[in-house]
Amino acid sequence: MENTKDLGFCKPPLRDVMITAIKKQNILHNPKEKADSFGMFDGYDSCSEDTSSSSSSEESEEEVAPLPSNLPIIKNNGQVYTYPDGKSGMATCEMCGMVGVRDAFYSKTKRFCSVSCSRSYSSNSKKASILARLQVTGKPPTKKAKVLQKQPLVAKLAAYAQYQATLQNQAKTKAGNSAISVEGFSWGNYINSNSFIAAPVACFKHAPMGTCWGDISENVRIEVPNTDCSLPTKVFWIAGIIKLAGYNALLRYEGFENDSSLDFWCNICGSDIHPVGWCAASGKPLVPPRTVQHKYTNWKAFLVKRLTGAKTLPPDFSQKVSESMQYPFKPCMRVEVVDKRHLCRTRVAVVESVIGGRLRLVYEESEDRTDDFWCHMHSPLIHHIGWSRSIGHRFKRSDITKKQDGHFDTPPHLFAKVKEVDQSGEWFKEGMKLEAIDPLNLSTICVATIRKVLADGFLMIGIDGSEAADGSDWFCYHATSPSIFPVGFCEINMIELTPPRGYTKLPFKWFDYLRETGSIAAPVKLFNKDVPNHGFRVGMKLEAVDLMEPRLICVATVTRIIHRLLRIHFDGWEEEYDQWVDCESPDLYPVGWCQLTGYQLQPPASQSSRESQSASSKQKKKAKSQQYKGHKKMTTSQLKEELLDGEEYSFLQGASDQESNGSATVYIKQEP
Repeated sequence: MENTKDLGFCKPPLRDVMITAIKKQNILHNPKEKADSFGMFDGYDSCSEDTSSSSSSEESEEEVAPLPSNLPIIKNNGQVYTYPDGKSGMATCEMCGMVGVRDAFYSKTKRFCSVSCSRSYSSNSKKASILARLQVTGKPPTKKAKVLQKQPLVAKLAAYAQYQATLQNQAKTKAGNSAISVEGFSWGNYINSNSFIAAPVACFKHAPMGTCWGDISENVRIEVPNTDCSLPTKVFWIAGIIKLAGYNALLRYEGFENDSSLDFWCNICGSDIHPVGWCAASGKPLVPPRTVQHKYTNWKAFLVKRLTGAKTLPPDFSQKVSESMQYPFKPCMRVEVVDKRHLCRTRVAVVESVIGGRLRLVYEESEDRTDDFWCHMHSPLIHHIGWSRSIGHRFKRSDITKKQDGHFDTPPHLFAKVKEVDQSGEWFKEGMKLEAIDPLNLSTICVATIRKVLADGFLMIGIDGSEAADGSDWFCYHATSPSIFPVGFCEINMIELTPPRGYTKLPFKWFDYLRETGSIAAPVKLFNKDVPNHGFRVGMKLEAVDLMEPRLICVATVTRIIHRLLRIHFDGWEEEYDQWVDCESPDLYPVGWCQLTGYQLQPPASQSSRESQSASSKQKKKAKSQQYKGHKKMTTSQLKEELLDGEEYSFLQGASDQESNGSATVYIKQEP
């Protein structure tokens, strides 16, 4: 009758987990006592302390009439006890410290809540210290004590009347916090109300669990805190995944079948999420939700039937989550990073903090430590100390003559590796034309020219028609970069190509332009044509870095897919802020990444206040973007004058600091 086939992801199968848990509990408890393979409280399926009676023969799931909700009562051995006022008629178990109705306690002296507690007390050499610790320090019993105690439901429910109001409020608070809210934004509500689909975690190899997400899917069962409960302690119940959205899952407690009234969103990688069997192994209680507690007379039989052949998380899931969130970059490490004000060069920066693999880098010469730059540790914009010199890239020499105390160079092996290329044969040459994503306006792909060929396959590229005479606005891409394309790429894929500023022969034709400029196109075979099976689909939701203001991570949508190229739209903002991004970009994250790592998520603009800081920064960026766009009708000098007023694009003024051109040891520029 049972499905014993290999369940793949859920190894061992749930049935084996249950059997193992039963064996473990049979070792801890008297063999004659009824073992609970799920770590459940005795009570909802059998409110008896008679351990010799077993409900194993009750395989039916017959329904019972619900008890009056307005009358707090306890059933024990067929007797009904109403809660007394205050503490009158109450007793405290000297083994586990639980408060209950005195008449329902075990033995003539009413010192223990159950036979198990009485036996454990007699056999435990530390019996006196357990109760003393509970009464004096208020600390919970040890794990051993928790496992030893029988913990019948009658003892827990005895405190119902006293704690009901408080715990109901706590349950509501927990339920409200199941999906993180930022300025009123909740991914769960956003997904549900619009029937959106989120990009799977497996699409993001650089994100936590990106390479070991496995078969986590709908119908996987997990053990989660039970918020539909009024017990004075934290209890758990089993829930199934109804829908996945990145790290977030819409869960439904077992026993609710088609009832979605208590469905809730939860981050699967959270600390309170466990595989089925965890409660039994940890001595934690499994308690059915209060809404359905009277629905079945034998909850154990119900769970056995429901979970046989089902999937759960692997037993080491939480360990894998923890390991995937360990990052090799540490504060005080020194790196070379692009100068955000002069894209043509790099400069030294120090890691200030690491959040989810994202680095806040502070430029070394920043005295007040406010001149910073955000990027992922796998970003192509950061390199080891000495990288610029080794390939011939421009580098701003620091005024600091020696390292500050505690700062040290990042080991080279920690940086993202670029594909090795053979430059000995046919290769890129200066003056060759191509198409490239404009790093100053990531929504556009522009006509561009290779201005300098560096070592190790790196190229300096300029946007035709808007270059500074001194090359201060050139930018560096590797030959295998997914941000450069052969001539004709946009036309073939029906993408609007941005022509050179001032070019009047529209529509733009590459053949005419190459002939007029006397140039040649870079050979198609030199470009990266690898297209991974990335898994993205149009319409998928994700969290994406606003690369024009890289400290911000926003709610975003994939709106176009061209091979490995994704067009990312920021929800609530105009299309002019869209970004072309590679499918393997470390600046894309699954839904729930910000909640998991503690990074602040920027909600859709339509749901946030326009006067908030994030909206203000967006408006500021919009003004700068419009300035930048307007340069197509300006002269170079007018463009510089317009952009000098803004911090983000002030690098266009030219190189005003000491620079090194890499291998040379003398300065090549010295301007005021």
